[in-house]
Amino acid sequence: MSKHVTKRDLVVRISNETGLVQQQVLDVVQKTLDYISDAVARGETVELRNFGVFEVKLRKARVGRNPNAPQTDVPIPPRAVVKFKPGKEMREAVMDNSETIGKAAAEHKEDNDLVVPAEPISAPIYRSRIVDGEFRVTA
Repeated sequence: MSKHVTKRDLVVRISNETGLVQQQVLDVVQKTLDYISDAVARGETVELRNFGVFEVKLRKARVGRNPNAPQTDVPIPPRAVVKFKPGKEMREAVMDNSETIGKAAAEHKEDNDLVVPAEPISAPIYRSRIVDGEFRVTA
């Protein structure tokens, strides 16, 4: 299975499971997402039982730092952000899968460990630069 699921993936799956036409499913999914977005934009909390809660939180004003000029303070104004809190069933399902995901990641890491050759490899070093408005690569 892919690492992410798109709206299209959802529509196709729902259509296949229900026998509804994909365009009808797309309309319903899009309307649902629109209503959730509109409610959250108005500052309302959207609670979907067994799924989770979308809510708007206000982040306080704070002082940031420019990494290129750390001595300069940059005021960051307060702003509203959308938070999602997963429901109990989703949290439990993710926790159940976390062991499987952890094992798969460990196996993947072992498969991709760095192999150091016994003898040094000699290869040319390439440099790129712009000369007279032209991009050039040299060895």
